[in-house]
Amino acid sequence: MAETHLKGRFVGAAFVALLMPFWPLLSCAAEQPLERVRIVYTALSGKSMATWVALEGGFLHKQGLQVELVTVVSGATAVHSLVSGDAQFAEAAGPPVLESGLEGAGNVIIAGLLNTMDYQFIVGKQIKRPDQLQGKTVAVSRLGSSSDFATRYALERFGLSIGKDVTILEVGNESQRFAELTEGKIQGLMLALPLSLKAKQLGFPVLIDMQKLGLEYPHLMLAVMQSTVKSRPDLVRKVLTAYVEAIHYLKTHPKETEAILRKYLKIDNTEELRETYESVGLNLIPEKPYPTLKGIQNVLRELSAKYPKAQTARPEQFVNSTFVKELDSSGFIDRLYKGAPVAPPAARK
Repeated sequence: MAETHLKGRFVGAAFVALLMPFWPLLSCAAEQPLERVRIVYTALSGKSMATWVALEGGFLHKQGLQVELVTVVSGATAVHSLVSGDAQFAEAAGPPVLESGLEGAGNVIIAGLLNTMDYQFIVGKQIKRPDQLQGKTVAVSRLGSSSDFATRYALERFGLSIGKDVTILEVGNESQRFAELTEGKIQGLMLALPLSLKAKQLGFPVLIDMQKLGLEYPHLMLAVMQSTVKSRPDLVRKVLTAYVEAIHYLKTHPKETEAILRKYLKIDNTEELRETYESVGLNLIPEKPYPTLKGIQNVLRELSAKYPKAQTARPEQFVNSTFVKELDSSGFIDRLYKGAPVAPPAARK
């Protein structure tokens, strides 16, 4: 009994000694509870990859944050949640963020998570040429949304007049619009991965690939209230740091990232997961998530018909790149990639 007791004391003392160098960190973690933060987002597609990895990879937790991710039905709803104080951060496309800013809501873009469009314009199986869309109906999530902007942009390139040649309907999210296409209720829509790949596998043609146009567009922005930037710059800095680390992780850890995509997209098709990861994660999500000023100007031009203020507004009015610049100019981002460079898709096995 005495020998067992002494052995237990020895093991306990050794364990304490082992933890001694880490005691300040453990004590600090115990004394400082995680700060609760809510982030709202809309895109149940590869566009939201960085947000999912930031949470699932523990990068937000590493910054002392307990984050609740909430899915909402539209970018307008996401921005409303931000302005009303229901969320501290909102992930949304440029139009609703800029509309709110033009109305004086006080929100600002702090990061560009996707600065071009990942859409493909998918059409009914009987349509082989753009002119065959005449007299047909196409669907968008809502008027003024990114899917609406992309659809109008594509139709104009095809020389088709909206309202005269083609009718646009507001239908809902991508899954709802895709269902309308498969049922023959509409004849065209913008789809992102993985649904765009599924559509092609089912035999639906692609009339235009927005990714190949080189169009700068604020397709997925991270927004916050200006009041939060002023009162809680530390919080904004923590969130941006987590996102930057998550982007590096997703670009250098394909298997782990595909597993996270599988969880959120609820798909098991290996081809769909890999295509989504490579097309969006490797090719479109920027290592340094600066917002695109040229893309914001493109949206302001579109909004000028509805908002006269947009005609004279400058993109810089809606952007605060301070926190991304800090991480960039300090060398923080470059050091991440120096240690683990991104492998090109063809080199991955």
